[in-house]
Amino acid sequence: MNKSNLATPVTVTLLVIMFIVICNPIAIVGVGERGVKVTLGQVSPKSYTEGVHLITPFISRIKNMDVKTQKSYIETDLYTKDIQQAKISYVINYNLQPQNAHKMYREVGTNYVDNILMPVVEGTIKDVIGKWNAQDLVANRETATIDILKKLQSQLEPRYINVTGFQITDINYSGGFERAIESKVTAEQEALKAKNRTVQIQEEAKQKIISAEAEAKSMAIRANALSQNKALVEYEAVQKWDGKLPQYMMGNSIPFINMTPSSRRK
Repeated sequence: MNKSNLATPVTVTLLVIMFIVICNPIAIVGVGERGVKVTLGQVSPKSYTEGVHLITPFISRIKNMDVKTQKSYIETDLYTKDIQQAKISYVINYNLQPQNAHKMYREVGTNYVDNILMPVVEGTIKDVIGKWNAQDLVANRETATIDILKKLQSQLEPRYINVTGFQITDINYSGGFERAIESKVTAEQEALKAKNRTVQIQEEAKQKIISAEAEAKSMAIRANALSQNKALVEYEAVQKWDGKLPQYMMGNSIPFINMTPSSRRK
């Protein structure tokens, strides 16, 4: 075979390889990304999905945008409704909407976190926390968290960002304020303890009164019954008798109750 004939396919292959390397007409969109095609400065009207895409060399290029869920741990300083300075620690989950990656690139660019996300997050947190007094915020942290999440979702969804989670992880106040809260809680607990003791004493006194009234009524009933029935008087005396007859100076024991009708006749 003629060497010149072999050289032709090799040359063509080399030229193709050189063309691909130099011109790079192939773009790859990775996993968890969306591609934004820019042609002569114009952004494409759609986002390109994961995979290999052909572009026109020197005219078009594809910019990849990360659409995976991101998690950020952040601290921010702010003030409560009662002007107490607090440091709020929170975590936020978010992602760029895949179907709108090209719109975000066209309107904001790639740095949407600093330009859109964080300003909205910081403003929303300060707005919600600013409606709570410091002590109430501690007890209602979950309520404030839910309020912040809903507001973030409603504000950022139209701006091509999904907020999938938000959680306040810690609230720190100044040392003096925390000691004041502890003192207040201690005072409230002591006051509650004293109140409970007062209620207990009042209840015990009430029970004594009820018991005394019941005893008085019982005695009145018994006294009335004794006055109406002489035999009952003798019965009560017998119930209390210890079996010994009374002794007198004359040395005789005389019964204190007539035991039989015949004895009364004699």
